[in-house]
Amino acid sequence: MLHSLGRLARGLSALFWGLPATLLICAQLAKSDALRATAIIPAVIGHALLLFGLWQMTDFQRQERPWQNALDRAKLLGLVDLGLCPFLFWYNKMDRQLFFGVMVLVLIVSAVFFLFNLNAVLKQLAAMLPDETLRHETKEFTLFNRWMLVLFLVAVLAFVFLPVDTALNTRIWTWIDITFTAILLFLGLTPLAITMALIWKTKEVIFDGVFGWRR
Repeated sequence: MLHSLGRLARGLSALFWGLPATLLICAQLAKSDALRATAIIPAVIGHALLLFGLWQMTDFQRQERPWQNALDRAKLLGLVDLGLCPFLFWYNKMDRQLFFGVMVLVLIVSAVFFLFNLNAVLKQLAAMLPDETLRHETKEFTLFNRWMLVLFLVAVLAFVFLPVDTALNTRIWTWIDITFTAILLFLGLTPLAITMALIWKTKEVIFDGVFGWRR
């Protein structure tokens, strides 16, 4: 049990640091015009770190099927993200070709579902830990995160597929684009930040309640 709890805490640490690092690396990979092909490597490492974190958590409570099923779904989506992340570089370098654009859109959708399922993982984990406050907070915040992610996904699809009204002048479209970008950032970064906070608190509960000390 202590060994599996140690791996669980290690996995939570990998997720906590891997989530923001992977987001920053992928954002840089998608927008920079000066990157070489080797820039794909940090993105692959970031996604691999997330998978490593999930794999470390697998040994904990193997008999709990809802917990293991949530982990399996998150790992599957993590593998999909790992396979799709090079398309960010190719979309940036290959003159914005449609195929690469579609793959980037699939990557964004898959990443949203990954974070969605990661919240399900945290909810199942909190239900097995002996801390009532953590269980209550995780239940409330993961529900909030899921709704935020659904709204984010709807906003992304609307941004991609809604027709552009050419009758509007450039200034109006610039303000619309800025406003929509701000909304997307709020809807996307808020659940990410809350998820990271839940991961950190869960790890602290494990160290404080089981091992008797904090990191």
